[in-house]
Order: sequence, then structure tokens, then C-alpha cells
Amino acid sequence: MKELHIFLNALVFLTRIRVPSWVVFSQTNLQAAARYFPFIGFIVGALSAGVFYLSAMVFGSHLAVLLSMVFSIYLTGAFHEDGWADSCDAFGGGYHKEQILTIMKDSRLGTYGVVGLILLLAAKYQALVQLAQLDAMYVVIAYVLAHTISRFWAVSLIYTHDYVQDIDKSKSKPLANSMRLKDVLLSILISSLALGAAAALLNAYMPSTYIPHRLLWPIGIGLLASLLAKLYLANYYKRQIGGYTGDCLGAVQQFSEVVFYLGIILGFSVIT
Repeated sequence: MKELHIFLNALVFLTRIRVPSWVVFSQTNLQAAARYFPFIGFIVGALSAGVFYLSAMVFGSHLAVLLSMVFSIYLTGAFHEDGWADSCDAFGGGYHKEQILTIMKDSRLGTYGVVGLILLLAAKYQALVQLAQLDAMYVVIAYVLAHTISRFWAVSLIYTHDYVQDIDKSKSKPLANSMRLKDVLLSILISSLALGAAAALLNAYMPSTYIPHRLLWPIGIGLLASLLAKLYLANYYKRQIGGYTGDCLGAVQQFSEVVFYLGIILGFSVIT
């Protein structure tokens, strides 16, 4: 029962999904909830994929991609997009650690944040549309994988890096402590089981041609590309501010998600 409370704390923290009134919300539960963040990503990705698949039957792939993006942003309250925009503002306009952190705390959005957010969403939309032109099911698969994996890359920063923000003033205060190795391993296990179950369902209820062997290379390249994106940002944050903030975690999630889509497209261009 305790794990259920922890999971539902994670669900409320990262999404707008409502939970029962008997759920116990506490700093302890939320601090332990990071292990479930990739699984929350799986849920967000699966629901967004469902919106795309159903919308594509009526409106076509272009509008379906847009609607699914709108849905995912609404479902998460633009939580990660906000982190990306704040990071663009802070690292774009700041010249030293104190200035970067001060800008990052500012609720106002500047030029770097606006431009960064527009370019990110444009890249995400174009990449998903390009995948949809190959096969609509590729978007479904990419959505589920990208949302799950990108949140794991973000969570991994909590384990590998130090939190550098003023904890008492941060909205991510409950997550500021480092994760334990067993939490990271549990996160990998839960995410792997969820992805495995999704793959089994697709194989059972969809034609086998939807998950051909030709997808292995694109997915592999997407995984590698998203990992490199995470490592790049993690190293950049380490050099600039000595670790990470809550906004940095959101930026890693968004950037690695988009790079995962781009990696899949690159993979298809390699094998064709």
C-alpha cells in the first residue's frame, strides 16, 4: 500500500490526473516517487499515442500529431516544457552561476525561453509528422518509448549529479536529495516491464508488420542519440552551475525526447 501512495504522489506531481482522496501526500512519499517517473512517462506516452491514433482516423496524421502534442502538454501542465524554457532563458542570458540561478527562478519568460520553446515544439511536431508518413504505428511506438526513456534520463541526474538550487525556495525541494541505486534499478525494472507489456499487446492485437525488424536499428539509434543528448546537457550543467536544478530535469526530458524522435528518423535513413 505504501508503494501505491508513492506512485500516486508521482502521478499528481507530474500530471493533472486526479487521484483518490485517501492518498497520503508527504515530502517523504514524493522524495521516493522519482523511481516511478519513467513509468509516469509511459502512461503519458501511451495516452498521447492513443490520442494520435484515434485522431489520425478522422483528421489525418498532421492534425493528429498536433492534437496529441496539445494533449500531452495539457496532461502534464506543460511541466517539462516550462523547465526547458526557463533553462533556455537562464543559460542563454546568464554569465555566471549566481546569475543563471537567479534568472531560472524568475517566473517571467524571456526571449531565449520563447525562441527555445518554439524551436523545440516545431522540431517535435515535424519529427512526428515525418514518422507518421512512414507508418502511423511508428508514432505510437515512438511516443511510448520517448516519454518513458526521456524521463528516465532526467531522473538519472538525481542519482549522478548534485542539486545546486536554493532548496528552501525550489518547487523541486522534495526531489533534491540523491536517489539510491536500488531506486534507479527499480525504475529501470518497472519501465522495462511496462514497455515489454506494451510490445506484447501490440504484437497480439496489431499485424506483425507494424513491429518489423527494420525498427530495431532506428530505435537503437534513437536510444543512443537520446543518451548522448542527456550526457551533453548533464556535462554542460555540471560545468556551468555544478549540478542540476528542477528546471534542468525538465530540459533534459524535453531535449532527449525530441532527440529520440530525430534518432529514429536518422535510423530509417541509414537502413534505406
